[in-house]
Amino acid sequence: MNLSLRLVVLFFRSLTSLLARIDDTELARVPAHGPLIVYTNHVNLLEIPILYTHLQPRRLHGMLLAERWKLPVINWALDVSETIPLHRGEADIPAIKQGLHLLAKGETLVIAPEGTRSHDGRLGQAHPGVVLLALHSQALLLPVAYFGAEKWKEALRRFRRVDFHLRVGQPFHLEPGGEKVTSRVRRQMVDEMMYQLASILPEKYRGVYSDQAQASTRYLVFEG
Repeated sequence: MNLSLRLVVLFFRSLTSLLARIDDTELARVPAHGPLIVYTNHVNLLEIPILYTHLQPRRLHGMLLAERWKLPVINWALDVSETIPLHRGEADIPAIKQGLHLLAKGETLVIAPEGTRSHDGRLGQAHPGVVLLALHSQALLLPVAYFGAEKWKEALRRFRRVDFHLRVGQPFHLEPGGEKVTSRVRRQMVDEMMYQLASILPEKYRGVYSDQAQASTRYLVFEG
């Protein structure tokens, strides 16, 4: 780890520890090596810095809207951490190629399939873009869920920390089983993924994936 990256990790780990009591014990279950797509719910801005710093020395790379590169200091931190810029409202082929390149090197890509923050912690409808990355890379997929820190700004105003919980699900690969991967199949795949994510969240956070009776695993091949 070079000096710039050390500084980024130290800064964000110190800052997030001031804002939250972080329950990260389940992160020990994250595979230490090999190409990995960690997919998560997206609640607020605390989650990625926490996940990034608490999974070191495993190299993580997130995908973030390109507009976040506007501030010089943030720009520097995002470049040092090799975060991938995403352009809103378009199929961002360069971002997908960059993600595939990093996965081919055996590194970790963090993706929030919902595409936008929920703020209240409840899962919204996912976008199927992550399916393309998973199928082309053949990378292992791992659901990681966050909850408990939805009101961190209110807590900060009262000079209190929030409880930030992380939960890790069961790893799997996507396998179409010889089927043509149509838009319908991609939709079912991402929904199956999201039901796995919902299953490790407390019920009140499951949102549109709250009915576990609708969950299927047709395209999921679990490890172990």
